[in-house]
Amino acid sequence: MAYEDCTYHGIQDGPKTGRGDDEEWQPTRILVETPEFGPTQRETLTVLRELAEPGGSGFGWGYDGTGTSNAAAAILADALDLGDPLECGIHFLSDREDETLRLLREDFCDDVLSQLCDQWRLRRGVILRWSLAWYAQRGIDERPGALQELPAFQDEN
Repeated sequence: MAYEDCTYHGIQDGPKTGRGDDEEWQPTRILVETPEFGPTQRETLTVLRELAEPGGSGFGWGYDGTGTSNAAAAILADALDLGDPLECGIHFLSDREDETLRLLREDFCDDVLSQLCDQWRLRRGVILRWSLAWYAQRGIDERPGALQELPAFQDEN
């Protein structure tokens, strides 16, 4: 499978419209969008899909907890082409939780997701390069296939 870039866009729950008792709330969501640079280009971006919450207990970020772990499992499973987070063993509710994927998920929570604000965007290439560095730092040679397909770094010289 050829490398395809995308952007993960996290939107924290909060007011959508209205004020006070008439206020509508939007749920916490992670959208997968076409990669676009800057606010004017993002006006016409395409939402490719929305990530589902594994285990149904909600997404979160900006802290270390269950919601952050759910978000990490969904993002990593999608970015690494692992399939369903519960089936591939990256989610803590999985019957077959994989120890390496568990550690990857926990470190992604600590290093990346716990640092994010209410709304954020991360390119797939950033997630894959972070993951590749994580595997390399631990000397783990058996890696998901998506980490073998990364495009070469661009030399601007």
